[in-house]
Amino acid sequence: MQLRHLLLCSVFIFFVLYAPQPLLGLFARHFSVSPAAAGSLMTATMLPLAIAPLVYGLFLAKRNPLVILKIAMVILAISCVIFTFAPSFNVLLLIRFIQGITLPAALTAMTSYIGVTYQADLLQRNMTLYIGSTIVGGYFGRMLAALFTDFLSWQSFYYVIAIGLVCLAFAIPKPQKTTAIHTPQSPLLYLKQLKSPLVLKLYGAVFCMFFCFAALLNYLPFILQDSFAITNTREIGLVYTGYLVGALASIATPWLLRKSSSPWRLLTGVFLFYSLTILLLMSQQLLLFVIAFTGFCGAMFVIHSSAAPLVNKISTAPASVTNGGYVSFYYSGGALGSLLPGLIYQQHGQVAFMAVLLLVCLIGLALVYLAGRNTTRG
Repeated sequence: MQLRHLLLCSVFIFFVLYAPQPLLGLFARHFSVSPAAAGSLMTATMLPLAIAPLVYGLFLAKRNPLVILKIAMVILAISCVIFTFAPSFNVLLLIRFIQGITLPAALTAMTSYIGVTYQADLLQRNMTLYIGSTIVGGYFGRMLAALFTDFLSWQSFYYVIAIGLVCLAFAIPKPQKTTAIHTPQSPLLYLKQLKSPLVLKLYGAVFCMFFCFAALLNYLPFILQDSFAITNTREIGLVYTGYLVGALASIATPWLLRKSSSPWRLLTGVFLFYSLTILLLMSQQLLLFVIAFTGFCGAMFVIHSSAAPLVNKISTAPASVTNGGYVSFYYSGGALGSLLPGLIYQQHGQVAFMAVLLLVCLIGLALVYLAGRNTTRG
């Protein structure tokens, strides 16, 4: 399978995950639910994303990931069409949960395919390109959902996603028998290989990173509405441009890694910057908020682009299990971040909300600092 085809599949898969986010305010008004309840549309998807990937990692260790990817994409396409006909908020939640069960199969299949197909510098390069595709999918999924809603209807974008997924799925070539796939002797044997202190610290830091990111991106429409009186979906979508501008920082990750004495040193510095942007996001001035949001996104993407290939280098488990664990911790943070801070926001407002994110971010900073110090001592 050509890498550019895989990257395009990734873009459309991330459309599915993030398209509802800028529409949460619309869903809250249409179905008469609270901001935290509306945010649960993301939680319903990220919760199974947090649990399933490790199981899928073991499952994929003895099956060709391209077959799993094709099946998952077809299921996601069908779910997108059904989503547009949902008569109630509870049905929306159910469909999002089904998508959450399906998405980790696709994500783990893609990262596993890269992990077993490429080595050394090519692994770093192509994993960075994959992460770049998730960034593009996340941004345009949000932006296009907002624009389609403003000019046509929110349902129309879901039809576009469904068509794209089906076309890309059936264009996936038949897997070759020579594809290298690991066959586990025992699931427990491989899970034990993820108990490395360095791997667990990195997983924990990734959890903290995405907890903060999912929380802010999930409740951004409500912050813009309450603090800056921005309610139009098109204008909310434009604010997400800071996401794309910040995402360009991920392109510089290989250069930053070369300039740093170690990946852990880079992660420590970027987590420190991540914390600073959260402090600035407490501002009530729109321009400063947007600038801080752009820096916040940039920091997250550099952390993600550094951590994903790093865990593949330091883990002794198979690529499918290593990446399954990574995706599991990543979306565990997203699942909790998309719900719990929203309860704080509803009760205590923007500053308290950001304070919670800052605390979690500082925990992530401590984890990468300790990991880096232990590596230096070793």
